[in-house]
Amino acid sequence: MNLTGNWSYPTAIRFGAGRVAELADACMAVGMQKPLLVTDKGLASLPITENVLQLMSAGNLGDGMFSGVDANPTEINVEAGLTVYRDGGYDGVIAFGGGSALDLGKVLAFMVGQTRPLWDFEDIGDWWTRADADAIHPIVAIPTTAGTGSEVGRASVISNSQTHQKKIIFHPKILPSQVIADPELTVGMPPFITAGTGMDAFAHCLEAYCSPHYHPMSQGMALEGMRLVKENLPVAYTQGDNLEARAHMMSAASMGATAFQKGLGAIHALSHPIGAMFNTHHGTTNAVVMQNVLTFNRPAIEERLNAAAAYMGVEGGYEGFYNLVGELNTQFSIPKNLTELGVKNPDIELVVKEALADPSTGGNPIEMTAENTKELLLACL
Repeated sequence: MNLTGNWSYPTAIRFGAGRVAELADACMAVGMQKPLLVTDKGLASLPITENVLQLMSAGNLGDGMFSGVDANPTEINVEAGLTVYRDGGYDGVIAFGGGSALDLGKVLAFMVGQTRPLWDFEDIGDWWTRADADAIHPIVAIPTTAGTGSEVGRASVISNSQTHQKKIIFHPKILPSQVIADPELTVGMPPFITAGTGMDAFAHCLEAYCSPHYHPMSQGMALEGMRLVKENLPVAYTQGDNLEARAHMMSAASMGATAFQKGLGAIHALSHPIGAMFNTHHGTTNAVVMQNVLTFNRPAIEERLNAAAAYMGVEGGYEGFYNLVGELNTQFSIPKNLTELGVKNPDIELVVKEALADPSTGGNPIEMTAENTKELLLACL
């Protein structure tokens, strides 16, 4: 199977093993001459990052790097990165890493030319129109995990360090202009990160597929994305160097993030505040609450998941799909509940309040209220 292609939905994607070597060409395509490489602390000293720095040097792009990215990046990381960016006179961002590094890199390119504070661009109504679109610098995104799909997203998730809320910063031009999706970069992921990020991709596809909004293109993409995860995540988890499985998972991650233009739901509405308050891994949190959310939404999604199960080769319709999620979680050693994940003595009312305020609630197939969301949260604990 030839897993190579040049895609333009929703942006230009250079997909295939070894294509990180095209980094200089990708930067040239968007007009970058002195980009800042933005990555996280864990990746900064690894060989794959050194290789990127060498590619930058060989392409006369300099060797500027910022690695002050926390697992759940905050406005403090943003300010630190902007200082480095402005002091260095950079003209674009190479966002390199998992969802956290990609999100922060995108925000740096977005914020460098803005005069208003970061939270003025939260994904509320038309707040994105407050931004000076001409002041947004170009972005090349290179994912090293197969989960968030931030490389094809028009938003970034940044945690407010004061309120412990996850905020979605949105603008159409936060979408990277060039993506390099090279599955070789994911080979070194440890199994628990492979599992957590993979289940994040599955959650994106699942919630988009179940969203009541009308978007047939996203619907089809979400359905195939779930199938790809079901077939390939167990292989990538047990055979980390299997490039075919890794490639299909990179596809599924980008597909999920493209599909959730159709909407997300209760899985993300819960995981966002929980992650902000308890610093839990986002994809793993999604996996922990997934079966409870399926039960919560069953009256509205059973027929749809019957069809999904049939397409995915899962026997038993909705029940078979529900059991598949449980089997995946068990295989990947996902904690059985939020308490096992480390969510101890949460402020129930506050989590419910933040969940209901999260934009993801608008895509849930059953209306989320204070009463039923509290019941759902308690079931997850």
